[in-house]
Amino acid sequence: MGFIKRLLGLEVKPGEPMNTSDEDFEREVLNSELPCFVDFYNLWCASCQVMAGLLNEIGPDYIDRAKFFKLNVDKNPATPAQFSISSVPTLIVFKNGEPVNRLVGLFPLQPLREWIDRNI
Repeated sequence: MGFIKRLLGLEVKPGEPMNTSDEDFEREVLNSELPCFVDFYNLWCASCQVMAGLLNEIGPDYIDRAKFFKLNVDKNPATPAQFSISSVPTLIVFKNGEPVNRLVGLFPLQPLREWIDRNI
């Protein structure tokens, strides 16, 4: 049962991306004091599932330095429209309530980690 809960985002370990929504986005992401990395995804996208696994793996390395979120674009259409998301997966880093950089598509683990390090 633990695998299913993790797959559906119902069980999250510290540092792993947390679900957010159109309703919670401003409070959780835009008002955060830490840099926030938001993974815009949908469930039918295979590359999105791989990106989610990569972020689950490396997110705990950034506890207290950054926050990671994931937003399902099918269930939450307003936020992706606000930030011109046209393809998934898209990872955007927000600092002080503003998007400062984005990564579109799937990247290998080490280049992804380097991109995150440069954007903290």
